[in-house]
Amino acid sequence: MSTQSDKVDFTTSAEATLTSRKDASLASLMWKHPSVFWGGLLLVIMVLVAVFGPFLTADPVAIHPIDRLKVPSAEFWFGTDYLGRNVYSRVIYGARVSLVVGLAVAVVAVVLGLVTGLLSGYIRWLDAIIMRVMDGLMAIPGILLAIALISLSGATLFTVIIAIVIPEIPRVVRLVRSVVLTVREEPYVEAAIAAGTRTHLILIRHILPNTIAPLIVQATYICGSAMLTESILGFLGAGIPPEIPSWGNIMSEGRTYFQLSPWIIFFPGIALALTVLAVNTVGDGLRDTLDPRIARKM
Repeated sequence: MSTQSDKVDFTTSAEATLTSRKDASLASLMWKHPSVFWGGLLLVIMVLVAVFGPFLTADPVAIHPIDRLKVPSAEFWFGTDYLGRNVYSRVIYGARVSLVVGLAVAVVAVVLGLVTGLLSGYIRWLDAIIMRVMDGLMAIPGILLAIALISLSGATLFTVIIAIVIPEIPRVVRLVRSVVLTVREEPYVEAAIAAGTRTHLILIRHILPNTIAPLIVQATYICGSAMLTESILGFLGAGIPPEIPSWGNIMSEGRTYFQLSPWIIFFPGIALALTVLAVNTVGDGLRDTLDPRIARKM
């Protein structure tokens, strides 16, 4: 009986030690890289606002001509626009569009770029073909390509996401390809090849894990860039349709009345800046954490 109790006590103490080490490592991470914590906290707040905010606000498309161009007050926190619509409600609803576009573009670009980059870096005869296509895509300005695609197929959320994804894929492909070209020369990869391991197993087991850290960092930058691009397209009138509130088209509609009602542009601009700042701050912190060369100096 004493032996069993000793084993239980040992297991419990081991689990407690492991938990304390994890807590200590998490606290150390937050202490060394506070940007990850503060950026993540701000990003979580924006996500919560986007998810639950619409349940607590008025209809963003409801028109009240009698309330047009009202200044920010207790009744209208962010004022109203030229049609009497509540700017606060429109900014809250616009957060949904920007966050969905940013997340969708980051996920799609990373997945497609990862697969293409792995094939390009490992299969030599495919490398030249894939990279020439990627170079061609990178030669086209992203905004012009997005405007052309949206003009041809119509301004919908899906079209906007696809139009922003296409220019981002070559950057991910080049990143993954550079990692693959470095890792494939490692002794353990050459040993796997000599042992007759199949190509897809080598890519999944030995090469893919080395791309995860840089891809996580790259995904944060793609997310921030996608939100900015979507707002630019909306500001130019080539993005989300006007009946769907987004930060870009809110600012576009308010530019005519900027001198009389600057709050129409100010509040969505601040929301966009804070969200992109949060995403980029998290990306910088993750880069410092996951890059062993930088982490070793800190």
